[in-house]
Amino acid sequence: MKLNNTVLVLAMSALLLTACADTEDKDPSLLDGNQAGTGIGDASTNGLNNGSEIGGSNMYGSNSGDGASSLGPEFSDPSNPLSKRTIYFMLDSSQVQQDFVAVIAAHSTYLLANPSQHITLEGHGDERGSREYNIALGEQRAKSVASMMKIQGVSDSQISIVSYGEEKPAAFGNDESAWELNRRVEIDYQGK
Repeated sequence: MKLNNTVLVLAMSALLLTACADTEDKDPSLLDGNQAGTGIGDASTNGLNNGSEIGGSNMYGSNSGDGASSLGPEFSDPSNPLSKRTIYFMLDSSQVQQDFVAVIAAHSTYLLANPSQHITLEGHGDERGSREYNIALGEQRAKSVASMMKIQGVSDSQISIVSYGEEKPAAFGNDESAWELNRRVEIDYQGK
């Protein structure tokens, strides 16, 4: 029995370390089209590929951060990728899906053109897993988005990262439709 507990502790430690592993800024897997999850219970995003299907206020990028009111009209135009400020992830994954590469590229281009603008990348997870695991996974998700932006030339000084784990859900519920809305990174503009 003691051997089984030791193996379980080692397996959980390895999983946690894998989720917390830092990626290099130039990790090519962040940009290629092979954005599969980890294979651990991956679920479909059911059409949430670009963040635009989520209705209601404050659900797909109308974040109410201090800088949101100073943003231009392109941020409220639903046909502009800048209006999408939520990046969704597969279960147990911090890999950016191909569907969100254009959204991240648009925000990167905007930040390059506006060097006094700053953002906070807020990482989130669903309620499954321990609090510590979800904090680590939310941070890794935010770091994945930040890495893609930095590869495109965005300055480190323009990007802050915070992880809320499961603490600030976008949707309440104990089913896949709620969980997929909570596995996300929100891009919050802080103002100039």
